[in-house]
Amino acid sequence: MKKYILSAMLMMGFLSFSIAQNTVAPNETSEEMKVVDGPQMKFETFIVDYGTIEQNSEPLRTIEFTNAGNEPLVIKNARGSCGCTVPTFPKEPIMPGEKSKIEIRYATNRLGKFSKKVTLTTNAPGAPVVLTVKGNVLKEKEGVPSAEPNILKSGGNG
Repeated sequence: MKKYILSAMLMMGFLSFSIAQNTVAPNETSEEMKVVDGPQMKFETFIVDYGTIEQNSEPLRTIEFTNAGNEPLVIKNARGSCGCTVPTFPKEPIMPGEKSKIEIRYATNRLGKFSKKVTLTTNAPGAPVVLTVKGNVLKEKEGVPSAEPNILKSGGNG
């Protein structure tokens, strides 16, 4: 009797597994042709890389984007992850196909490696866009001493 119940359970398990595998694959061509209506913010990259820079050097960088959608794109808000990263964004709508820029100012008086986030809230469907701002700030180079002899020498005729 145990063998009969075990056989029936195994048969049902295999049957349910084979039924689950009979799903229809999505049509790949219909997925490619699907166009999402509305605005779409498209970037070449989501990283603003300052590279290695000197302390107190130029703090401003820009990143370009395109409205790849079919409706005007409106940036509602842009917020840095801390007060040292300040974004400036266009207040007017960006028309379909138009390019625009976001300026990001980082406090380059802070030494060391940094990685910050800028979050953009728009009228485009989906989650907010998050940009990464990174770089390394090295100590400012001090002036090179001149080649003139020092008039304050130790041990002279006094």
